[in-house]
Amino acid sequence: MQIHEGIPGGNTESQSICQQGKEKEVLGGRDLVEDEVLHTYECYIQTAFYPKSKSPYNNSSSMVIDDGQESGSGNGASEKAGETLCCASCGIVDDVKLMTCDANCKLVRYCSIACQREHRPQHKEECKKRVAELRDELLFAQPKSSHFGDCPICFLPLAINERSRNVLMSCCSKLICDGCFYANKIRELNASLKRTCPFCRHSVPVTKIEADANVLKRVEANDPVATHFFGKRRYDEGDYGSAVEYLTKAAGLGDTDAHHQLSVMYLEGGGVEKDEKKAVYHAEEAAIAGHPLARFNLGSIEWYSGSKERAMKHYIIAANHGHDKSVGKLKQGYLRGLVSKEDFAAALRAHQAAVDATKSPQRQREAAAELAKL
Repeated sequence: MQIHEGIPGGNTESQSICQQGKEKEVLGGRDLVEDEVLHTYECYIQTAFYPKSKSPYNNSSSMVIDDGQESGSGNGASEKAGETLCCASCGIVDDVKLMTCDANCKLVRYCSIACQREHRPQHKEECKKRVAELRDELLFAQPKSSHFGDCPICFLPLAINERSRNVLMSCCSKLICDGCFYANKIRELNASLKRTCPFCRHSVPVTKIEADANVLKRVEANDPVATHFFGKRRYDEGDYGSAVEYLTKAAGLGDTDAHHQLSVMYLEGGGVEKDEKKAVYHAEEAAIAGHPLARFNLGSIEWYSGSKERAMKHYIIAANHGHDKSVGKLKQGYLRGLVSKEDFAAALRAHQAAVDATKSPQRQREAAAELAKL
């Protein structure tokens, strides 16, 4: 396995409630109570068994929604109006705030926890299937940018390739592109100025002790980037217990690199017991946030598990971010007939566009200066 290195239907009781006998008033040859019962039953059927987009009852003239409002029918109805709401277990349509399913399948609503527990055996399989579908929709959506985002100074996308020299500032936890960092350094040297951060203008630490003090201050403030950096250092030092603690905290705070680090650790057993389920979860969280290496790893996992079509989808998304190794995998897939000519060509164009977007005169000058040192 090639893994990129990194610190990586309704119940009968509810129907009987909907259809219970009531005293009838007749108007125009039809019972008012019968109209009410039919409305309740249709609402119950839709919520219990149909996704809102496929329900045959979506075009009813009046729909009850969870905030007690009504909306009209047809294309003018709002998205919220499409969520015809009533309890999937008891069919209640009173003005109550209905709860969503705990699994967030978005198929059913309940008026109480008791109703949810009662309806769970009937809803379980459909719920699991729908949750998996929603997860895939999220997982295979193309992120707008890589997890690095843009440089906060020049606002150009930060490079993701291994040759890039993006600089993490210990004072503010900002990731600065090598071009802006180099340009600021030259400006300060030419003007004999004191070294400062290009972003926050805090004095650049001279010693490792000063830099560590800055990082610890950010960690105490629950900065996710600094927390991940601290966890990574603990991992490199062999303190795996502290590493997992800090990386888990950073992942909980939303740091994408921490998710990637944990995924690699759990996949390879680096300092922790191997756990493929946790590895895939953290890799997916990182990939959803735009981490190309995590996306590449997911492609490798899917490939070796036999899901080659899903693997190609992951490689296409990573290639669209400018990830070089994913392009190589797509080439192999194209030669094996797993990727169409059109999709392969589109991925190549997107890859080149992503790489070109990260170029600037300042970054080219910094690269030339580094080559001159060799």
